[in-house]
Amino acid sequence: MKKLLTILALGALIIGCGEKKEEKKDGFEMNRTKKEVKAADSDEGVPVDLSNKGVGPIKSMSFDATVDADLAAKGEAKFNAICTACHMAEQRMIGPALKGVYDRRSPEWVMNMILNPDGMLKEDPIAKALLKEYNNSQMMNQNLTEEEARAVAEYLRTL
Repeated sequence: MKKLLTILALGALIIGCGEKKEEKKDGFEMNRTKKEVKAADSDEGVPVDLSNKGVGPIKSMSFDATVDADLAAKGEAKFNAICTACHMAEQRMIGPALKGVYDRRSPEWVMNMILNPDGMLKEDPIAKALLKEYNNSQMMNQNLTEEEARAVAEYLRTL
């Protein structure tokens, strides 16, 4: 009887410790291993073009050497009221992150995008590329005056 139990115990041990064959199941598979994800550039695939002035009423614009704090404060209030639904300073949302926008776009282009998003999305190649990159999420025309748009543009310099 002891020999039989010993043989059965050894047999169970060999079977239990043997190589397991994984059974592949069809359907959903959960994998919790971390994968390295590269940080996406804010305008991935969209060219940087500081010479493009865009399509709209602004043909020429320049900034003073220093930021106008009063104008920037007005722009910040307007930005927080109407732009934060789609834009953040350092993070992509429905629209691109706006920190450093003047490193990628001319002041005229930014102003024309604020004042004339419909025309820009129809005719400007960079606006079209951004539209494609952001899943055809169109920027809505907020019907800002040039003064309000200029204040927002000044605020964007502070980001």
